Amino acid sequence: MELRLENLTKIFTNKTGTDTTAVDDLSITIDSGTLVGLLGPSGCGKSTTLFMIAGLLKPTRGKIFFGEDDVTKLAPEKRGIGLVFQNYALYPHMTVYKNIMFPLENMDVPRDEAIQRVKEMADLVGIGTMLDRKPAQLSGGQQQRVAIARALVKKPRVLLLDEPLSNLDARLRLQMREEIKRIQRETGITTVFVTHDQEEAMSISDKMVVLNFGVEQQYSAPQEMYNTPANLFVAKFLGNPPINSFEADVKDGAVIFNDQKFMQFKEVKDGSYIIGIRPEHFRVAEKDSKDKIKVDIKEIFHVGRDTMIHFELNGQNIRALVDSDSVGDNDKSVELTCKRKRLYVFDKDTGKVINHG
Repeated sequence: MELRLENLTKIFTNKTGTDTTAVDDLSITIDSGTLVGLLGPSGCGKSTTLFMIAGLLKPTRGKIFFGEDDVTKLAPEKRGIGLVFQNYALYPHMTVYKNIMFPLENMDVPRDEAIQRVKEMADLVGIGTMLDRKPAQLSGGQQQRVAIARALVKKPRVLLLDEPLSNLDARLRLQMREEIKRIQRETGITTVFVTHDQEEAMSISDKMVVLNFGVEQQYSAPQEMYNTPANLFVAKFLGNPPINSFEADVKDGAVIFNDQKFMQFKEVKDGSYIIGIRPEHFRVAEKDSKDKIKVDIKEIFHVGRDTMIHFELNGQNIRALVDSDSVGDNDKSVELTCKRKRLYVFDKDTGKVINHG
């Protein structure tokens, strides 16, 4: 089921009459059978967008389509959605079986068919042996599986997940995000997944939408977004350790670092820019390398197979993550280069990417 948002806008008005735009003119198309992550900092509008898709919030402007059907004004129960909340929202007095069965009873599904669908969904999410238990007898991950089974048993057109893993510990988060991806692939259901966790979104999403103050910053595949960010906000939001960003001049087609020329650009005019380089995109330069700069090492940390070097460029503290064999603890300086097309030039005023080096 293709999901399409056209100029979707949500404005909240507080008691004093002040308007806050939570989602601002969002237009995206989510292909049938894909899993799309809505990603961004707190207050960026991702949950508001999800709730408008679900029908829990009415858009101020814009339209929502499921396939060719305009569902903008339809009640949630008429849209054909499955919704999984952050807190699971299971009925504590009901068994797992009855929790999953509940929406089917409201839909008047014939009993034999309903029983079969409950068992199929329970097996799909890996809780087929737990149908007689109550939610209090389950772990957080198991409760999440029940919530997903309950959402899927209705055979929804679209599955909506609102930060479904935020209440789990780190180990369970990793396990459950892999399970969510498996379940989504096996069912082929179009899924929208809200999270503030970039690693979580990048690991399971077919595509991601990064929002900031309700405005779409970029919509693309995770690795494409990471390697070719549309602007400085996206570049800074994605990546751990975060991207190095600092002011530098471009002169005669080269970036000037510590009075040294570095990299050559064909389409960047002379001027002052924000330069971005991810720590892992630095390399210790070979002796015959043309594009390299010499830096004085301030600190050095070993991180397993990698080594983190701290140094200064144009007065800014910079981090480079390099192979542990390429620099020694007693080295005072090092010559570094950067992976081609991984040095980013951003406009100082707009933050828009100008060139990937």
